[in-house]
Amino acid sequence: MSISRLLRESAAKYPEKTVCYFEDKTISYQMLDQNVSKVSAYLQKAGLSFQDRAAVLLPNRPEFIESYFAILRCGGIAVTINPLFKGEEVKYILNDSQVSMIITNQAYLPMIESIWKYVPSLEKAVVVGGESNGDTIAYEDIISSMEPVDCDVEVELDSVAACLYTSGTTGRPKGALLTHDNLIFDAYSVIEHIQVKDDENYSCVLPLFHSFGQTVCMLVPIFSGASITLIEQFRPDTVLKEIADKKVTIFAGVPAMYGAFLSVIKKIKSYDLSSLKLCFSGGAPMPVELMKAFEEEYSVVIIEGNGPTETSPVSYCNPRYGLRKPGSVGIPIPGVFVKIVDDNDNQVPRGEVGEICVQGRNVMKGYLNQPEATAEALKGGWFHTGDLGRMDEDGYIYIVDRKKDMIIVGGLNVYPREVEEIIYQHPKVADAAVIGKQDHLRGEVAKAYVVLKEGESVEPREIILHCKEKLANYKVPKEVVIVEALPRTSTGKVDKKVLREAETLGYL
Repeated sequence: MSISRLLRESAAKYPEKTVCYFEDKTISYQMLDQNVSKVSAYLQKAGLSFQDRAAVLLPNRPEFIESYFAILRCGGIAVTINPLFKGEEVKYILNDSQVSMIITNQAYLPMIESIWKYVPSLEKAVVVGGESNGDTIAYEDIISSMEPVDCDVEVELDSVAACLYTSGTTGRPKGALLTHDNLIFDAYSVIEHIQVKDDENYSCVLPLFHSFGQTVCMLVPIFSGASITLIEQFRPDTVLKEIADKKVTIFAGVPAMYGAFLSVIKKIKSYDLSSLKLCFSGGAPMPVELMKAFEEEYSVVIIEGNGPTETSPVSYCNPRYGLRKPGSVGIPIPGVFVKIVDDNDNQVPRGEVGEICVQGRNVMKGYLNQPEATAEALKGGWFHTGDLGRMDEDGYIYIVDRKKDMIIVGGLNVYPREVEEIIYQHPKVADAAVIGKQDHLRGEVAKAYVVLKEGESVEPREIILHCKEKLANYKVPKEVVIVEALPRTSTGKVDKKVLREAETLGYL
């Protein structure tokens, strides 16, 4: 069994059903499967062999899905790249992964051409909306000229399917190698956990280059025979209009997207969102106050889950039906095991904070070209997530913070997320981030960056006093900076690396 074969099974079962809505186009399961076979036939003819790596540098478009499955149908490995990356970042990934081909579009071609001579392994580029010329070929020429032959290359379940680069917030991105078994297992565990049916229509605005988008918004609906409403770029009013027009039933997003929806609530009261049955949040911790505000305004439940790229990525999630605990990322999904450990890898008692470790078929094979980092991450047969958290008596997991983000004030641990949750409770606050600031007496103290709601004003002192009412003194931020927006990674996480650099250099 392989990921490509599962698409073929869905196409056989639902040939005329729409798998993908994109702008004014609809694509059936049968058409998707045929296009995948055409692209796969070309890639094999061009020399892509078993476990060769090919890159996909595309925004959320049908061609992304077709290219991803086509590479896997060849037995190849899909290296999906963030479309927001600049030339140097793309060059690093292409060289690290040693790709022989890249599928991109006309907008990115000048950048690819400018770095091509620095990527010795790169032989061909397939260009959506481009022209065939030398080592580049137009994607549309492949679709119009190739026959959709059955060209599936047999793969083992432990063969690598995708190489997904981590965000690199602590250094150079690492390529996480995810197998067919990793991704199939994780997708089906999510299907079981949130009870996905074939009549669902997923809104897919999460970037497909990222593991969250790939598993939750692409593999889960395709494996279950559901539909996908593809949206190329996140704009809250556009997304809400698509939900109304396409009768979307499930929306998956990061917390920042839910905050953006709240900011336009007055503008979109006219949209009929009655089809929306469920929202899923992941990728970053969801502030409890934001969850409450969204659910009150939109009358739809958010279930929060999480997990790193290295676990395909979903490892824990609140159930769709049953006990849901706001503030937690839920319980381990079926077949996944979680433990909380101290710095010596000893399991801590329930309720105590430690590092979250994951074990299961969803855990990556390793990092590309990095055996030492792989051994460190997978020591003892458990993936060490780098997230600090606790597990309650019912087995629900609460992410306290990233291990690297913890602040030590005079020998006492301060978890930024705890402070951020308190700041969120202030009625004028829209967003917040807390980092550690060097202090000659206590080693570190907390510093907060705060975004206010539209039209509001507040003095930093008011935020500090608000925190003093609810937190021990050592946890209270010693400095509050009001900013217009927080820096974020392309996947919606607050980029605290940027904030720490700004603090060190003294310009923020």
